[in-house]
Amino acid sequence: MNDLITLAHGGGGKAMKDLLEEIFFPLFDSGGEDDQARLESSLLSNVGSKLAFTTDSFVVDPLEFPGGDIGNLAVCGTVNDLTVGGAQPLWLSASFIIEEGFSKALLLKIVKSMRQSATEAGVKIVTGDTKVVERGKADKLFITTAGVGVIPPGLDLSARKVRQGDLIVVNGYLGDHGATVLTARDQFSLRSDLQTDCKPLNHLMNMVLEVCPNVRCARDATRGGLSSVLNEIALSSKARLMIDERLVKLRPEVRGICEILGLDPLYLANEGALVLFVPKDEIDKVLRAMKSIPAGAESVVIGEVIELDSKPRVEMRTELGGTRIVDMLLGEQLPRIC
Repeated sequence: MNDLITLAHGGGGKAMKDLLEEIFFPLFDSGGEDDQARLESSLLSNVGSKLAFTTDSFVVDPLEFPGGDIGNLAVCGTVNDLTVGGAQPLWLSASFIIEEGFSKALLLKIVKSMRQSATEAGVKIVTGDTKVVERGKADKLFITTAGVGVIPPGLDLSARKVRQGDLIVVNGYLGDHGATVLTARDQFSLRSDLQTDCKPLNHLMNMVLEVCPNVRCARDATRGGLSSVLNEIALSSKARLMIDERLVKLRPEVRGICEILGLDPLYLANEGALVLFVPKDEIDKVLRAMKSIPAGAESVVIGEVIELDSKPRVEMRTELGGTRIVDMLLGEQLPRIC
């Protein structure tokens, strides 16, 4: 048996059928070889429910890194995009662009990782596609996922709902994913014990919504990091936000890597960082709920909404006692990070 992917595996014939049966069908929930998934859920029968639909592509380099790989990144990234809109993620699709010569063993490992992450999140991968391109026409493997979820009646998370005095909550340490992928590239001879923070956030979000249905809005701080998320919300809500540098959690390794390379950790990508805007009078029960499960054990308030109807901006009280503007990321600190 050929242990590498060939162009025949993308040709629609027997080789492609064998690849699907060998690697994809046993691990995904497609239910057969139909050209579409047929979906049912009792959640759709609730009057006022809304469908949430998202899509994302993943081109991370390297494909494997401490604590994760492109497969679990693709599942968690799409699940989390649904989650921060208040949706219950239910179904995913997964499409693969595979370069000729790619290892079947590595492909199987990545698909197993996707299955594991989907099981952890409680979602099903129900349909997909594979294409094989000539050697040199892609960089090993690209994955595109789309996700569908259901937003329950009456729930509407939006930056437009942010109010003066709301507190900004993050579920833990920042920058782990960006720093982990960077060190895995071996470009700078950096070594650390860091692992990606990649994880599904839907169970954590469910805990929050159970105790505080009127959370204002939520975001997952992926590309562009915390800074970009806060600036997006400030612009949408016309708010002035203030965060405290002393309250932002960074591991010593992340801080050290940023100092060596001249990077700002507020712009580093995360794949398991949940950012919430919470009414001040409900913060205690929200933090208790978040800290009750591992994904939120390190949750902390890092700032607040100072005023509305002002020039939208994000400011930070520094460790030295001054303040500085936290701008949105210009350009890209680290390419191919997710």
